[in-house]
Amino acid sequence: MKRLFVTNLGLVLFLNLLVKPFWIFGIDRTVQNTVGSGDYGFYFALFNFSLILNILLDFGITNYNNKNIAQNNQLLGKHLSNVIVLKFLLAILYTVVCLSIAFIIKYDFRQMQMLLFLIANQFLLSFILYLRSNLSGLHLFKTDSMVSVLDRLLMIIICSALLWGNVTSTPFKIEWFIYSQTIAYGLTAFITFFIVLRKAGFLQLHFDWHFFVVFLKQSYPFALLILLMAFYNRIDSVMLERILPNGNEEAGIYAQSYRILDAASMIAFLFAGLLLPIFSKMLKQRESVKQLVQLSYKLILIPVVIFVIAAIFYSQDVMRLLYHGNNIYYSAKIFSCIIPGLIAISTTYIYGTLLTANGSLKQLNIMAALAMLTNIILNLILIPQFKAFGSAMSSLITQSLTAVIQILIANRIFKFSINYKFVFLLLIFISAITGLGFLVKFAFSNWVYGFVLIGIVGILTAFVLKLIDLKGIFLIIKNRDEE
Repeated sequence: MKRLFVTNLGLVLFLNLLVKPFWIFGIDRTVQNTVGSGDYGFYFALFNFSLILNILLDFGITNYNNKNIAQNNQLLGKHLSNVIVLKFLLAILYTVVCLSIAFIIKYDFRQMQMLLFLIANQFLLSFILYLRSNLSGLHLFKTDSMVSVLDRLLMIIICSALLWGNVTSTPFKIEWFIYSQTIAYGLTAFITFFIVLRKAGFLQLHFDWHFFVVFLKQSYPFALLILLMAFYNRIDSVMLERILPNGNEEAGIYAQSYRILDAASMIAFLFAGLLLPIFSKMLKQRESVKQLVQLSYKLILIPVVIFVIAAIFYSQDVMRLLYHGNNIYYSAKIFSCIIPGLIAISTTYIYGTLLTANGSLKQLNIMAALAMLTNIILNLILIPQFKAFGSAMSSLITQSLTAVIQILIANRIFKFSINYKFVFLLLIFISAITGLGFLVKFAFSNWVYGFVLIGIVGILTAFVLKLIDLKGIFLIIKNRDEE
């Protein structure tokens, strides 16, 4: 299983690093610079509003299905025939709830227009993720990796034509960005559906109310967890837009830093996508997951720590490179506060995924409910005084709290002992890289050289301290019996 994880991790990282950084920093960033922070903040708040309620589209089906198909491959055809009908019924529920709440909180006509397309986009994305959960559940990781970048690749093509192709004389509008996503998601859903259909062998749609009830009873703990996590991860920009008089502007500035955090956490998300079906299968077969947890956590934690330290030292340079305008110092301050949350997010994607695979949903839901309440209370206190920086502080505190709780829960359930040697070496590593950061900051006038040097020396230091065992990883890849 370790070999299966490491080899497929290499492929999915390669494909995503090839496509998604250009989407985030080439397309998404350019769109914000083109339309301005106000218009982008307007879109960003609406997007997060639609994302928070996205759970009504999924109801935990994707994560439950991934775990279930990984353990019971023979159920693919039966579940596919029923779940597709269920997804469309949930789409109707999601649309009604979204529009009702939007009406209650007094969204205007333009916001309602954009929200309708964002609702459609969320449905298509949810449908794609459900279809992909069948591929990863079957351990078809290579196919899933290809599909995982298809929507972004199509968006890059469409948005590039609109931004730089001179296909229209009208300046780029934020609405076009949303329409581009609708087309890309639609095509990706169509292609992925036929890939899964080939694996299922047949499709006979059923409106089976008994199946729906039983399936949702099994998946609702996953649904509750996703809903609570969406609240404490995405409510910040919605609260900024609603609480402050210049909420669109502040949400747009917050989005600048959050975009980088989102992009960086993509790597940890890919780890989780591979680990969930692997953990699920190992736990069903009563295999020990300790070594795989340690391996995956080290592989994600070390580069994340290096990146976070370098990003804090060069926060103003990073923001100045990516964005225009007069808010660079303010944006850099927000960025320096929010980016350490990447360490906590990466921890969650390893330990939270393990707990999800184990079915420890009660503990995770209690943790997520506590995190949601903490985040909302902190935002209510900090936003009026510190604005977007207040949201950044709320996010960092909440993410750190959830990471620590998940480690404690996992250690108790799986009887993991604390690796004091690893903790000691990690503290030495962090101290060394921080010291290097101070030295490099003053030694190099060119920040790019300094950033790269911190990265290179950081990786070499990790090898010297044996935080990353390159020989061990090579042996895992070479040993086919591990699979």
